[in-house]
Amino acid sequence: MSIFGTIMSKVFHGGQAQASPGATTAQGSPGATTAQASAASTTAPSTPQVSAAAGSVSPVAKAESPGASPQPAVDVEAVLTDLSRKAGQQLDWRHSIVDLMKLLNLDSSLSARKDLAKELHYSGDTSDSATMNVWLHKQVMTKFAENGGKVPADLRT
Repeated sequence: MSIFGTIMSKVFHGGQAQASPGATTAQGSPGATTAQASAASTTAPSTPQVSAAAGSVSPVAKAESPGASPQPAVDVEAVLTDLSRKAGQQLDWRHSIVDLMKLLNLDSSLSARKDLAKELHYSGDTSDSATMNVWLHKQVMTKFAENGGKVPADLRT
């Protein structure tokens, strides 16, 4: 599984359990499979619609369509805040991709972050790790939102 896929699984699996504790899922399914299915099922409804006439993008138009997934959005901030409380160490996941990856018990080494940057199509200089890290954090938060996560705007900017 990709690094980003693992990040999504860890956040969306925790969020799915928290957002809808009474929801039924396939018994015996690994958490990653459930989270991937959740992410995949929410990808289409949150895909932006492009108006050919105006040339504008409207992510809301399709998300509010009658065919939108009935499942509640995963509250990414709540999931990560909860994990942070349980972490036993101070991690600034709101601003740091390194701390976000540590919070999720993932390899946060420069090599792992360069791999994540490659997955997410980073076009900048990976030797400039500070700039790359800021971009990665913003992209991960944006991707959470694009895949059905509820992410405050200040975490996507």
